[in-house]
Parts: sequence; C-alpha cells; structure tokens
Amino acid sequence: MAATSDESPAASVDPKLLEILVCPLTKTRLEYDAAKQELISRAAKLAYPIRDGIPIMLPEEARRID
Repeated sequence: MAATSDESPAASVDPKLLEILVCPLTKTRLEYDAAKQELISRAAKLAYPIRDGIPIMLPEEARRID
C-alpha cells in the first residue's frame, strides 16, 4: 500500500512521526484519522488538522470533538 508519486503526500503520515507527536496541551498520544486527515487527542477532546501532509499542532487550529 505504498503511495505512488501520483498520489497526494497528504494521503499518509510518517508512522515514525506519529510515534513521537503528542498533544501539546496534555502530552498524551494522538490517534491518526486517515479519513479526516486529523490527529485526535482524546484527553483534550481536540482534532488537529493535517494539511499537505503536515500536522498543525496548534490548539487554536484544532477542532473540538465530543
């Protein structure tokens, strides 16, 4: 399932990056939602967007989740 050069780089996030990224507010692990291109912080109840393959880890850019 490797991405070809014709696919958008936003289609995936480097798994090693996911291992080290944490929520900037709670310092807890994040879940990757490939369908919505977001990183989910269950503890903070926030979804951080991924734009052009780059996680936007700013709380003011995050979407509130229930």
